Amino acid sequence: MPVAFITDVDGAQHMLTGAAGDSVMQIARAAGLPVLGECNGSMACATCHVILDADWADRLPPPSEDEEGTLDTVFNLQPTSRLSCQIVLDDTTDGIRMRLPE
Repeated sequence: MPVAFITDVDGAQHMLTGAAGDSVMQIARAAGLPVLGECNGSMACATCHVILDADWADRLPPPSEDEEGTLDTVFNLQPTSRLSCQIVLDDTTDGIRMRLPE
């Protein structure tokens, strides 16, 4: 099962596992992290915003136009910001690292 590491706003690191095909948003919500995902992954909100570790930013496909448009609404946007609903767990994302925005 693929693993994602998420650092919360207090600096605690959470190792989350999910099935291939799960989004990071899904596994973070299931683990009780404050990743709201109010639109359930339709990219209509940015309540699943995460900030990828720099090492991982270039390993993912670039964000779609829709994802970029939604990210433009984030007040604390970072160069490696992504929507966790668009990060899908599989062999290529196993071990991905990110943090929750403050």
